[in-house]
Amino acid sequence: MILSSLSQLSRYAGLHPLFPRAFDHIRDTDLFALAPGRYHIVGDDLIAIVEQVPGKTKEMARLEAHRRYIDIQLVLEGDEQMGWKPLADCHNPVCEHSEEKDIRFFHDAPASWIAVPPDHFSIFFPEDAHAPLVSSGMVRKVILKVAVNPE
Repeated sequence: MILSSLSQLSRYAGLHPLFPRAFDHIRDTDLFALAPGRYHIVGDDLIAIVEQVPGKTKEMARLEAHRRYIDIQLVLEGDEQMGWKPLADCHNPVCEHSEEKDIRFFHDAPASWIAVPPDHFSIFFPEDAHAPLVSSGMVRKVILKVAVNPE
């Protein structure tokens, strides 16, 4: 898991072959002008999901994990907290992994909570379970789904 500010994007470009393209999209797109929805940037290998939703309480948030995608979660407006726990330490699944939606939820409690203010992002790899969207107000964010093994 990585937490950083937009000013540090280039520091992480070498971690994955699609990260430079994802970061270019963040820099070159008016993310505030995009309506909530799903945008394919590089087929199914790089997808942007724009959300504007009310936050949840920590008690409502569930840990989730993905196998096929890395999440880059960029907060645009609102103050969001995200729970985190190593996937290897999650032992109480809600269900089996959904191949179709690439997600599995857990009843486990996060090991820690991370404050992610506007203009900051977190990167969650497949080994990171995370509980997003904890906030007392509205959250506007973009989630870049980056294929672990691009085609």
